[in-house]
Amino acid sequence: MEQIFLVEDDKAIAKNLVLLLRSEGFTVTHASTHGESLAMLGKNRFDLALIDISLPDGNGFTIFTLIKETMDIPVIFLTASGDEASVVTGLNMGADDYITKPFRPRELIARIKTALRKSGSCPSAFKILGLHVDAGSGVVKKNGSEVFLSALEYRLLLVFINNPKSIITRSRLLDELWDAAGEFVNDNTLTVYIKRLREKIEHDPANPQIILTVRGTGYRLGDEHVSE
Repeated sequence: MEQIFLVEDDKAIAKNLVLLLRSEGFTVTHASTHGESLAMLGKNRFDLALIDISLPDGNGFTIFTLIKETMDIPVIFLTASGDEASVVTGLNMGADDYITKPFRPRELIARIKTALRKSGSCPSAFKILGLHVDAGSGVVKKNGSEVFLSALEYRLLLVFINNPKSIITRSRLLDELWDAAGEFVNDNTLTVYIKRLREKIEHDPANPQIILTVRGTGYRLGDEHVSE
């Protein structure tokens, strides 16, 4: 389970972020000030840091510097809208990414998982019932033969792979596909995409074992998955 170090002084934002990250299976350690952050860094090891640049008793840049001196982990900065100078400074210092407030929760999670995958902290290969997904190259194979998915079908598959132990609601899937497509995806369209994806990856689409239906709730990944 990946350990996330969150530095955010806004109590409401921090509370929502902690709930979001924990719902995604992360362990979260939260600090609200520069001083608290320095104390926690001396006692813990983390897999990724999510740092607000503006803090009541300092700034996130000095925390970033200390992290990079003591740990080899990705850092994502949280920045205020329109604060271009801070963004440029953070990237020039070597930050892995930044995201501007207010942000979409799903976009933040996607950026975190991308940063973890690049750093080697998140599995890049996934297997389930003869299906092999290489997230690094984007190649999907079924029993050794490549399966060609559309961009939205691949995005849909990644949602399940990135959340192997979670029930994914239809509303969440709609949000994910909206973000990926940049266009309206309705409930009927989602049903069509689930059907098409199953036809390509399931041994028997009429009796799916990879993407399972949770009646009245949504879908979940089958139990025979292995991450690498």
